[in-house]
Formats: sequence, C-alpha cells, structure tokens
Amino acid sequence: MRFSLLAAIARKEILHIIRDRPSLIISVAMPVLMLLLFGYAVTTDVENISLAVLDNDRHRQGHELVDAFENTGYFQPVIYVNNIDRLEDHLDEGSAKSGLVIPSGYARNLKRGEPARVQFLVDGSDPLVARTALNVAQITAQNLGRQKQIEFLNRQGGIQLDKEPPIDMRTRAYYNPGLESLKFNVPGLIGLILQNITVMLTAFALVRERERGTLEQLMVTPVQGFELMVGKLIPYIIIAFMDVGLVLGLGVWWFKVSIQGSLPLLLILSLLFLIFALGLGMLFSAVAKTQLQAMQMVMLFILPSVLLSGFVFPRESMPNVISYLGYVIPLTYFLEILRGIMLKGVGLTQLWRDVIPLAGFGIAVVTVASLKFRKRVE
Repeated sequence: MRFSLLAAIARKEILHIIRDRPSLIISVAMPVLMLLLFGYAVTTDVENISLAVLDNDRHRQGHELVDAFENTGYFQPVIYVNNIDRLEDHLDEGSAKSGLVIPSGYARNLKRGEPARVQFLVDGSDPLVARTALNVAQITAQNLGRQKQIEFLNRQGGIQLDKEPPIDMRTRAYYNPGLESLKFNVPGLIGLILQNITVMLTAFALVRERERGTLEQLMVTPVQGFELMVGKLIPYIIIAFMDVGLVLGLGVWWFKVSIQGSLPLLLILSLLFLIFALGLGMLFSAVAKTQLQAMQMVMLFILPSVLLSGFVFPRESMPNVISYLGYVIPLTYFLEILRGIMLKGVGLTQLWRDVIPLAGFGIAVVTVASLKFRKRVE
C-alpha cells in the first residue's frame, strides 16, 4: 500500500465531492431533515381534533359539557353551528372532524336526575382520529355525568339514583362506520403512488438526454424550449393518466373501496394533480446535472410529502409548526380530494378549498419548470 497515492486519490475524490455542491448539500441536509420530520411527525398521539357544536338547549349545563371537551386538550377549536345540516357540512368539508349535538331539555333532565341524552358524531374516514375522538368523548361524558350525579345526590339528601348514566351519549361514525383502516389507506396509497411515479418519470427525462448527448441534437433544431418541454410531457401525461385508471380500478375491484362521489370529477382533479407532479419532475430534470442528482431531489421531496401530508400519520397529532408545513405540500390537498370523493361522496362545493391551492401549485411549478427548461436548452 502506497499511502502517498492513497492520499492523492482521496484528495481528488474530496475535490469532486466539494465541486458537486447539490449532492453535498443534499447529503448533509437529508439526515437533519429526516431526524426532524420523524421526530415530530411520526406520532399516533392525536390532538387538536376540530369540534363542531350544535347546542339546541342553550343553557349553562351545555356550555359546561363543551368546556369539558375543550379541557381534555384533544378537541380544538370549537365551531358553533345553528343546525344539523351546517354541522354535517363541516364534516363533509373536513373543517370539523367531530360534532356534538346537545338537544333541547338537556339541562332540565340533568337537574331532575334523569338521563340527559347527547349525540356525538365523528368523521370516520380517518379511523385513528375517529377512535381517539370517540374514546375521549365517552370518558369526558362519563366524568361530567358522575360529577352531576354527585351534585344531584347532595340536593336530594343522598338518595341513590338508577344505574342509567346521567349523560347518555349516543355516537355515530360518518363515511366509514366500521372504522376500517383499509378505506383510509387505499385512497392515500393511490395519491402517493401517482405522485411518486409521475415525478420519477419526468425527473430523468432531460438529464437522460444530456447524458446521452441527444440534447445537443435537439438544440440545433428550430424547436423552442417550451415546445420541447410540452412535447416531452405529453407522453408522460398519457402514461400517468393510464396509471390513474389502473390504481383506481385496483382499489375498487381488489380492495373493495367503492367511489361514493363523482368519478368524472375525480379524474379531472387527478389530472390537475398529475400536471403538478409532472411539472415538478421536469423542474428537477432541468436543475439536475446527473441522474443521481435528480434521484436525490426526488427523494428529498418524497420524504416530507409522505410524513406531512396526512398519508399515514394524522396531521392533528403533529405540532402546529410541523402541521402547517403540510400546507405547502400539494399531496396534502390531493389526499383530501381523494378521500372526500371516494369515502364521503362530496363534490366541488366542499372541495374547492383544496382545489384552488392545488391548481396554484400546478401553475407555479409548470411556469418555473418552463423558464428553467427554456434557459437550459437555449
């Protein structure tokens, strides 16, 4: 072993690594990013479950029940509504994950020592959030009921009550009554698969041309940069749309997850997401100098999208800062669209809050990719 030659080779390799700044930055940033994301996002402790309240009784006892829900730390924020239709609209839109209905006569029954019935509704499309909400709601109602029972006994001089619970809570899970995890996972997998496949397809398109030397042949033709990019995207759009039909078909036929809403609307909005994903892949392709760099960029994008979009871990369980990062990931909105149409059967009226940001991301990415692509080609 000639150590002088080993040192020279090692020095040469270090210079190559330093000159390859994108790969160097990614290699340093990836471990830090993975530690932070896994440390904060990977948790099943669900908190901040949004609660819509319909209080038809409008007495102090009803406010005490709502306060008891808030004091658990699991239900935040509280949205007050005036009718059951508006409460169900919040569940459809996803702005509320649970609902509490306090009927007329609730306070009167408590004062008489009679069972006071309330209803608790939950969005069952995410079984983990739904189970947590149901368990906490039942325990909260039992604890408050025992407190009210003791108060009534003191007023009555210690007379025993019937064994019926002072607060009779009836529960109902919407969209996924059996709280089956499969119905939650399949739409998420469809969204993740479509994103990953389409981004990878186009991420290597321009880099592959450059490495093979065929890009220079295209540069001497009268084809403009934007025309070249669109021409390259068209085949991938066709392939990606075929993938949409394939994964949707498998989800319905093999996993028995039926589409409750409009299939044409689902296909149109899927195309909107595919345009973003293909444009992002083309942007990576225009920025990267090698296929390795393109792959590193794709992986750096996929990791946060898996953890922060709500694909596996509910965003209600994440710290606020980490949860807010999910709003800059288009997959977050596409998963809401997929689960909204497939599980809830909702339409554009309920989904427009997700469609607008998704369209904005698509337009921005395609525009930046076009400019970068044109600059690189020209």
